[in-house]
Amino acid sequence: MVTWFNFPQLVGLAGQFFQRLAAIGGCLVAGLVVGLGLAGCDRADMATDPVIRMALVQPPSSLDPRYATDAISSRLCRLIYRGLVDFDDQLLPTADLASWHQLGPQHYRFQLLADIPPFSDGQPLTAADVVATYQSVMAPGSRSAHGANLSGVERIDQVDAGTIDFYLKRPDPLFPGRLSLKILPARLARLAQIDVDDLVGNGAFRIVDWPQPEQVMLERRGDGQRVEFLRVADATVRALKLIRGEVDLLQNDLPPEIIDWLANQPGIEIDHGRGSNYSYIGFNLDDPVTGDLRVREAVALAIDRQAIIDALLAGAARTAESILPPQHWAGTAGLPVTPYDPERSRALVDQFVADGGDPTIVYKVSTDALRLRIAAVIQQQLQAVGLTVEIQSHEWGTFYGDIKAGRFQLFSLAWVGVKMPDIYRHLFHSESLPPKGANRGRFVNPEVDRLIEQAEVAPVGDQPAIYARLQQLIAQQRPYASLWYENHTLVSRHGISGYRVSADGNYDGLMQVEKQPTGELVDG
Repeated sequence: MVTWFNFPQLVGLAGQFFQRLAAIGGCLVAGLVVGLGLAGCDRADMATDPVIRMALVQPPSSLDPRYATDAISSRLCRLIYRGLVDFDDQLLPTADLASWHQLGPQHYRFQLLADIPPFSDGQPLTAADVVATYQSVMAPGSRSAHGANLSGVERIDQVDAGTIDFYLKRPDPLFPGRLSLKILPARLARLAQIDVDDLVGNGAFRIVDWPQPEQVMLERRGDGQRVEFLRVADATVRALKLIRGEVDLLQNDLPPEIIDWLANQPGIEIDHGRGSNYSYIGFNLDDPVTGDLRVREAVALAIDRQAIIDALLAGAARTAESILPPQHWAGTAGLPVTPYDPERSRALVDQFVADGGDPTIVYKVSTDALRLRIAAVIQQQLQAVGLTVEIQSHEWGTFYGDIKAGRFQLFSLAWVGVKMPDIYRHLFHSESLPPKGANRGRFVNPEVDRLIEQAEVAPVGDQPAIYARLQQLIAQQRPYASLWYENHTLVSRHGISGYRVSADGNYDGLMQVEKQPTGELVDG
């Protein structure tokens, strides 16, 4: 689906609707929900139903951890599977399934911890499962994008049932942090494609059912608590379903006026947390328009990021200049701030056009209402400096498929849960072109390659300075235009407790969340 937008109408629509809704009162809310076809449950059933339901703006594309690259898939896989390594609050690697020690500059030994839980089919997790999972993503012809992060591995050996040796091609002081890949049973890891009914992990949840792409049921293994994930693309409908009691949790992807309205509704609780997820605009550098540095620079200078944060995100974000926030050990606070400079932006566009360039750009986004509104503002700001911008909006599967395949000039997305500075190899090294990595914009720069490779073998104490130079160079070349780090917002019904919002937006709070039936529903 391709959609064109009139920005003033788009911005005003949701706000007007919720202002009127707040004035009308609670009884009409239920009537509106029924009118939208959302009254699928009996009231008594909804009041006592023990299943926790979470509405998502898009469904997962895969629950096989080898192929989970989008945010929703990665977050659900984190609940279903575990990896050798996880990260602590300081983003330093810590043991998850295994501890480790270094036997030589290019030799690491990992020992599985005692008392790790078995797979959900009852089988124990052993070194053979670890080896098979890693060999699967590293195999020639593998469709997994995670293999690019393991390009420095020479071989993997199983020492015994609980011990794995990794031999590297070159020294890598940060190597343990690269081993967060979630582990499959060996019998499944040897298959290129796994039926969803056969997927098993040893995480906190198991897959109960995935009857359709937009509905996934998981069960917490410790106590049998079920959590159902439902795709509800429209933010207004998600809010009404929450009021009705048809869903219990919403996290993010809600316009500020909807959050404000929900905050004034009885039985609704809202929690906020500072986020580290990085929103950006990506460019196709193989394209004659967006491949020109002047155009990329013009785009970055034309966007009034703070105005968008204030107007459309209710101030719940902070501007970004790099993927890693300054607080990260490999981040840098010294990057120049990209100013809002429409005059300089227009001058760059004029130079490009004078040299025969066509200033027409297609800007691809998903159908999420908030992302569309942000895209409409950016469209207006780019057009003000002389760029002709057409927004194309597609359902998530089509949109994400186009991005992965390089079928774009300009797009908006976010990187979530970034822990390791090896993200730079994954995104910007010339060897990480898809399917080997996520260099979807086809960015190739020998100096960037050199700095990435230098950082990977440098002593840990020397790496921040190298990553600072790398981030400065990437900021100059602009394969991405950095936007902001968004905060997180959790909206829940009364009776939901124990959910803690993660800085990276993961759904780890579901491992402790509880639901107490309240019977508090809106009268109709």
